[in-house]
Amino acid sequence: QVQLVESGGGLVQAGGSLRLSCAASGSIFSINTMGWYRQAPGKQRELVATITSGGSTNYADSVAGRFTISRDNAKNTVYLQMNRLKPEDRAVYYCNANGVLSKVVPGRHDYWGQGTQVTVSS
Repeated sequence: QVQLVESGGGLVQAGGSLRLSCAASGSIFSINTMGWYRQAPGKQRELVATITSGGSTNYADSVAGRFTISRDNAKNTVYLQMNRLKPEDRAVYYCNANGVLSKVVPGRHDYWGQGTQVTVSS
């Protein structure tokens, strides 16, 4: 079974930094796009950043210039470096793996992590 395990969330003061990690496991051959999404209380889940297997990135306007997404294809791991955090960045952050090809299930499928809480105090 393919699983995504996130780590790195926590509590930080405004202006501080955190680094999130997400490792995909489960006899994976390849992953098309990996990304981070977030959901704040009372709001819908929204895109934060994505990165393709070739390294092309996409960011939400609200985090561009402050957050950096990166990826280690050999480890099937995606990272999110978050700098200059703001109280409005507070949310549960979810990792997503899109177009996962593995030995476990035929064809390509999408998977989500369990989420990690990021809290920014003002």
